[in-house]
Amino acid sequence: MSQMDDLFKTEPAAPLAELLRPKTIGEVIGQSHLLGEGKPLNLVFKSGKPHSMILWGPPGVGKTTLARLTANAFDCEFIALSAVLSGVKDIRAAIEQAEHYLAGGKHTILFIDEIHRFNKSQQDALLPFVESGLVTLIGATTENPSFEVNSALLSRSQVYVLKALTDDEMRQLLARARERVLGHLQFDEVAVQTLVGYADGDARRFLNLLEQTKTSADTSGVTQITGEFVENALTLNARRFDKGGDNFYDQISALHKSVRGSHPDAALYWFCRMIDGGADPKYLGRRIVRMAWEDIGLADPRALTVANDAVETYERLGTPEGELALGQAVIYLAIAAKSNAGYNAFNAAMAFVRKDKSREVPVHLRNAPTKLMKELGYGHAYRYAHDEPNAYAAGETYLPDGMPEPRWYQPVPRGVESKIAEKLAWLRSLDAEAGGDGATE
Repeated sequence: MSQMDDLFKTEPAAPLAELLRPKTIGEVIGQSHLLGEGKPLNLVFKSGKPHSMILWGPPGVGKTTLARLTANAFDCEFIALSAVLSGVKDIRAAIEQAEHYLAGGKHTILFIDEIHRFNKSQQDALLPFVESGLVTLIGATTENPSFEVNSALLSRSQVYVLKALTDDEMRQLLARARERVLGHLQFDEVAVQTLVGYADGDARRFLNLLEQTKTSADTSGVTQITGEFVENALTLNARRFDKGGDNFYDQISALHKSVRGSHPDAALYWFCRMIDGGADPKYLGRRIVRMAWEDIGLADPRALTVANDAVETYERLGTPEGELALGQAVIYLAIAAKSNAGYNAFNAAMAFVRKDKSREVPVHLRNAPTKLMKELGYGHAYRYAHDEPNAYAAGETYLPDGMPEPRWYQPVPRGVESKIAEKLAWLRSLDAEAGGDGATE
């Protein structure tokens, strides 16, 4: 090669994430629950026998790296496809290549990134070759494979759940980056906390932030990296949040359970996490109203009003002012007296009605707008409650003939429902004195 050719030859600088990509399993930071001594993937590597697997976890936790390391560990050829960019034609080409490798004495690991993006026909196209053992499939997904991967393919693969990196593991990653590339930079504790916080357990995002920090620092001639420098120099995006995936529903679940568990701070934390992550406040408002009916119910009827008023306030004010109303509704619901008695009663009644026969309305409860209906006895002997002592027709029954009192609604001894329970007990005592069906259990 001439000096002139060498002068104009440029090699693109590898990204920091690529420079620090582990070369062996021992270099992997995180996933100790899978890779630690005696843990599932550790045992797989020691066994010498690869098997098809689905790696399920959030972005940037090492799914692709583990797939490549698996191929190296078992001395296999490695074919990688992206489900976003590939179709059945690409799968066929990969299978032909795997057959070629097999003819040469090498087994193939076929890695499908974002396998949940493959439709049913694309996933079905993989099945025969996984079953025959021509390829060992490793699929990576951020979505719950129970919902996104065909059951036939799933039954032939072991699912391994990968976790977001902990703060300590992110600091280990920083130490490695400083050892190999960033040794000229000094990070104060606020800077480290800021970078770790915004990386949100995503190692790839963390390394990208470190790379941006290095570029900004080198351009500015700075070697001391402070929290203020990080805040000013970098575009710090919102935390990891998938509006349609498991992370979304996990956080909704955490919010609901924190309200149910009467922990206002935890409820407010999850609410703010979702708002910060981009959740639709109108959707959260609908969930808050549902919580009021499902978990507070008649123990504190004011909670229902607070929830509805908060939703109306948000619709009037919008973001960000209206979010305050929703946040305060979350606090109120968390501290309100709890009861699922009405929720349970409704579900029990619905379940009974769905399975029960169609019972006739008792004659004394029927409407009698015509002379014929009156002659047939419709409405006869009906007792008008307002004309009775205490505005209660003691001993009367309002259920179909022959149907025992189900007692679906059982108020709890909390909040307003404790008063409701007292009233029901008193009314039943009146039924008992009158000898009516309402007193039966």
